[in-house]
Amino acid sequence: MRVAEIKRKTAETDISLTLCLDGKGHASTNTGCGFLDHMLTLFARHGRFDLDVVCKGDIEVDAHHTVEDIGICLGTAFANALGDKKGICRYGSMILPMDESLILAAIDLSGRAYLGYEMQIPAEKVGDFDTELAEEFWWGFCRSCGATLHIRKLAGTNAHHIIEGAFKACARALREAVSIDEAHADEIPSTKGVL
Repeated sequence: MRVAEIKRKTAETDISLTLCLDGKGHASTNTGCGFLDHMLTLFARHGRFDLDVVCKGDIEVDAHHTVEDIGICLGTAFANALGDKKGICRYGSMILPMDESLILAAIDLSGRAYLGYEMQIPAEKVGDFDTELAEEFWWGFCRSCGATLHIRKLAGTNAHHIIEGAFKACARALREAVSIDEAHADEIPSTKGVL
């Protein structure tokens, strides 16, 4: 089983996160941010990852530190669970419809951090969640995972559906990328020999 446990404590957040890449899609989330809990639960379910997250953050200020730091922890967990990345497919993509929204997500677990984020979310908030924080989450993830990730809104007018579609699409793209290529299970998927 490919598993990682991350603990990260700063002056702003105290996070404990456990990730199993070869799970069933079970999630337990307690981040202090209800919308983020919902997104992480969907992420785990659609990626078939088992995910346990507890965060005590300075949400009395706002949710920025909580959201970004959980992205960092999740990316670190993926990097740790993947190890040398031997045998993985490396690439994954998904075009996912979410009601009126259509989201493209494509990922390369290359070891190089980059986020192409073209989402144009038509509202500043979903409930009390600042929609701009979704981008901060994915930047935190990409930097700590060493992933190149492109997320693009192809259609959509509902901010909730757009962000939800992105979390689901990214989860399904990641599921494809971390899957083991049985025909090449002992190989690093790069001509360089390392990722």
